[in-house]
This record gives sequence, C-alpha cells and structure tokens, in this order.
Amino acid sequence: MPRAPQRRAPGFLLLTTVLAVLCTALGGTARAEYPVDYNFFAGIPYELADPGGSLPGSNDWSCRPSAAHPNPVVLLHGTAGGAQTNWGAYVPLLANEGYCVYALNYGALDVPWPLKAMGGMRPVPESAQEVAVFVDRVLAATGAAKVDFIGHSQGSLVGNYFVKRLGGADLVEKFVSIAGPWLGAYGEQMNLWRTIGQRLGVDADTLDAGVSGGICFGCSQIIGGSTFLAALNGDGVYAPNVAYTNIATVYDEIAYPYTSGLVEAPNAVNIVVQDGCPSDFSEHLAIAGSPRAAAYALNALDPAHPRPVPCEFIPPFTG
Repeated sequence: MPRAPQRRAPGFLLLTTVLAVLCTALGGTARAEYPVDYNFFAGIPYELADPGGSLPGSNDWSCRPSAAHPNPVVLLHGTAGGAQTNWGAYVPLLANEGYCVYALNYGALDVPWPLKAMGGMRPVPESAQEVAVFVDRVLAATGAAKVDFIGHSQGSLVGNYFVKRLGGADLVEKFVSIAGPWLGAYGEQMNLWRTIGQRLGVDADTLDAGVSGGICFGCSQIIGGSTFLAALNGDGVYAPNVAYTNIATVYDEIAYPYTSGLVEAPNAVNIVVQDGCPSDFSEHLAIAGSPRAAAYALNALDPAHPRPVPCEFIPPFTG
C-alpha cells in the first residue's frame, strides 16, 4: 500500500526557513560558540599547547564576512605579546559575534621559543611591514575591501605606521586603540631621565635604548619624545580617513600618562573606562582582558547596534 506523503507542520517550515536565513547571514556556515574568558592571560595556555599557533576562532582562511560585519578584524598585539597570548578574550568574543578574526605575531626576534613568542621587539617599521603583508593576505582570502584594526599598546603604533606610512589608509576603516601610547610611553618618567642624562652628557636616543635594554628595538621608538614618534606624528597623529576609537585607563603605568592615548581629533572618539565606573581598576594589561573595554570595542566596530557597557569590579593585571 503506497505511503501517504508526510505533511510538514507550518511551525517546522518556519523554523527551517529561519535557520536557512541565519546560515546565509553567517556566510553559509554555522559558527561555533567559543568560551570567552575575560582575563588578559587567557591565551597563554593555548600558546603553551600549540606554540606559534592560532586561537580557536581566529585565522580561519575560509571565513567569509557577513553583511552585518563586512570588515575582517585584525588584532595587533602589544610589546612582548603575540597572536595567542594577547588576545585570549577578544578572539572568541569577536568570533561569537560573527566577525572574521585574524591575528599575527610580528616583530619577533630570531630566537628559540618561548622567547620567539614575544613579539614587538623589532623596530616598528619592520613590524608594520609584516602587518602589511598579513592584511593583504586577509583581504585576498576574504574578498573584503577593508579591514578593521584592534591594537593594544605598541600594536596601535604598529598599525598606525602601516596606515600612515605604508599605504594602509585606504585599507583600514575603523581603528580601535586599547591603551595605545599615541604620544609615547613612560612620558613623564622619561623626561626626568632625559634631563638627568643631558646633565651627564648622555644623548636622548642612547638613553632610550638603554632603558629598553637594547633588546626591544621597538620599545625605544615608542618612548615619549623619541625621534621616531616625532617623525610619525609630524603630520598629525591620525590618518584623516580612518575612524579611531581610543580606550584608556587612568591606572595605565606604561602608556603614561594615560592621556597619551587620548589625542583629540574630529575622527577620534576618546573613552576612559573609569568614567562612570569607579570600580574598574584595570591598568595597561587588564584593560585588554576587561569586559567593559571589550564592550566599548564592539560598539566601536558596530556603532549602528550599540550594546550596554557593563560596570563591575575589574582587578588590575588580569581583567
């Protein structure tokens, strides 16, 4: 006896349609949900388990940006950071939000691991050239016209050198700087040391190199008052066609004073995480593992769909 054709309930058909639309919006594939650990050190176990690897959710070269998030996000680590060690909170957060997320190690010395995992040691222009090559690869793989940057600490200056000096201004739309020392790190402390050095007959560049240990060549360049920063900022801090969002903390002990990262401009939005939230004690490291700073970053990437910014106790160092 022939079997009567099965009827699909209207609710089932509606559910199927919704799932198909969602799948299409996400680029044709279902996205995994990654656990988000708001801790600056959350990526270190991944680097220990897979040296030089990629955090789950990042560097998926088959990822296709959605209409909601057409720009891939490239994460630029700070001094001694890396693709995994600096971004344990941000990679899963952004991937869960539907972004194509990419991170690289740049500026590493030619030394064995684990020292090789510490990026940002080479001169900023060399690191920026590595970023340029990486951005080209991201754009070619995703088919996107532009990327968005999130930089932490030195990563902001490396990204800005690419934008301003290596032709990146046409390739970057939004630039989120977290504790970025636009005007230099250790500003007030270094002014004191330079004054002492001058009286002892030591020139500023020699003193800066000595303070950074002569190993981290990028460090001496990002110190406040360096000849490198004077040249980079000689035509203004920002590229005029890029939208910048600066996220800073009053407790920053490296991008010091913290106002170094809050340069005013028509195309820059400046945010201090303690404004309206005195329980936030994040400093230079913890701000890159803070849910409050992360919410500001998400809103900067997608200002058309702002979400509430939490205020809670944020401890220093970890976030």
